[in-house]
Amino acid sequence: MVATAQDAVPDDIGALRAALSAALARAEDEAARAALVEAELAVARAKASDDAALIAHQDLTIRKLQRALHGQSSERSARLHDQIELTFEELESTATEDEIAAEQAAALTTEVAPYVRKRPARQPFPKHLPRERVVEPAPTACHCCGGHRLRKLGEDITETLEVVPRQWKVIQHVREKFTCRDCEAISQAPAPFHATPRGWAGPGLLAMILFEKFGQHQPLNHQAERYAREGVPRSLSTLADQVGAGAAVLMPLFKRLEAHVLSASRLHGDDTTVPVLARGKTDTGRLWTYVRDDRPFGGADPPAVVF
Repeated sequence: MVATAQDAVPDDIGALRAALSAALARAEDEAARAALVEAELAVARAKASDDAALIAHQDLTIRKLQRALHGQSSERSARLHDQIELTFEELESTATEDEIAAEQAAALTTEVAPYVRKRPARQPFPKHLPRERVVEPAPTACHCCGGHRLRKLGEDITETLEVVPRQWKVIQHVREKFTCRDCEAISQAPAPFHATPRGWAGPGLLAMILFEKFGQHQPLNHQAERYAREGVPRSLSTLADQVGAGAAVLMPLFKRLEAHVLSASRLHGDDTTVPVLARGKTDTGRLWTYVRDDRPFGGADPPAVVF
């Protein structure tokens, strides 16, 4: 006679409860083993990511020392250096993500310790930054006995670096008009000064546009897109117009700087090729740099560089 699955099921309630408890115990054991394996894999992945980031950091440090000792040999080596920095950045981010994942996986078990990366000592925040003191509410009763006779013993301070996003605003220069009751002439204060002719940008905004373009190498189209996302749409031609006006206004300062540099008795020059994006292709531009620095020779004139 062939036994069926229904025949294998016990009839009495006690046996059913025992079988259910055994099944639940097996399921819990399997879940615990799965969590243990997952935690071990996460920790191993975090260790491997940390090792890869450490190797990339050491490689980057070696190349920086080589460039400091032997100088920049070619533009190709500079691009390779930038690529290594980008690789290190990606590996460092991945290592931190894997560390957090390993910590979360280890929290589900009691047999696997979380992996903690070794980090260099964090530098203190600059002292010139303003400090905003936020005092957390003090306890009103003792956490041990519940008593209310508390006296301040000291305090612990945890510093967090924060940034206030930039705020856009429109400054309205109001010039009231007055009429003379004797001659009926109209008197009014002169128009406010602008750094550029017919300028709509304040000096702070104008300086930011110029610095991002020439100091941070941010094209004007990227700036225009970012400003639009912040709720201040400005066309590309409008920004370019301000850049041209700003360059014209700064030209006297450039001429003074150029005259100071080129009048040096010792002049250092450099010719660097720069890829310039053109219509449908990339042209080769040239950047000439001239430097004066007489300090190694006992000179008292200030050093300067002109491009």
